Amino acid sequence: AGAETVKRAVELDLASRFQESLVCYQEGIDLLLQVVKATKDEAKKHRYRQKISELLTQKVCHDLFFSDGKYHKQIRIEENATGFGYEKLFQEYLTEIVSEVWVEDPYIRHVHQASRYSLYNFLRFCEMLVKGPCKVKTIHLLTSYDEGSGRSQQISGLEEIQQSLRNYGVTLNIAFSSSIHDREIRFNNGWMIKIGRGLDYFKKPQSRFSIGYCDFDLRPCHETTVDVFHTKHTKKM
Repeated sequence: AGAETVKRAVELDLASRFQESLVCYQEGIDLLLQVVKATKDEAKKHRYRQKISELLTQKVCHDLFFSDGKYHKQIRIEENATGFGYEKLFQEYLTEIVSEVWVEDPYIRHVHQASRYSLYNFLRFCEMLVKGPCKVKTIHLLTSYDEGSGRSQQISGLEEIQQSLRNYGVTLNIAFSSSIHDREIRFNNGWMIKIGRGLDYFKKPQSRFSIGYCDFDLRPCHETTVDVFHTKHTKKM
């Protein structure tokens, strides 16, 4: 698997598809390092280490590993734009080595709010993680309490999502903070995505039977920006 991933990384590198190449380089090297750790044969270990050394000389790979792990790309979503469902936005970063996800968003709340469907949006995000190709085992959610009478419904909804995820072998850890303001999503392969509006960048559908109600790729969006970073070490909550 490591060799195939590395081969794909080189192909993407040569095609100037550098962002996708970065993802494959990192995953491929991580897989090779796991093999080195598990291999008892010293000759094989030497060959694997030599291959990793060769990979680290590739320009894109070198930029990732030796420039303080810094990488930044910004995507601008225009008002009423479509085609920005969660799979479209996150899929290329959800490689097979992703097993842990951190979500910080102060507005994962109940659907009673006039323009927010944040609990449903978070559920959609979780569904994407369950479908893979990643093998997510743990999701950490940090959000803020809903105000007033909506709090009990918020907690109840999150607990239902938590129970449902448990049926798929995924643990959802929920924490609340009154001081959280930033919105960001992090994966344990080092990728971090910050969306100006958090997961709630979709507009309210015109009706329950309008195009885009079920398929988020067809749902018009609010204007927002998406910043993608890569860091060598993902911050823990």
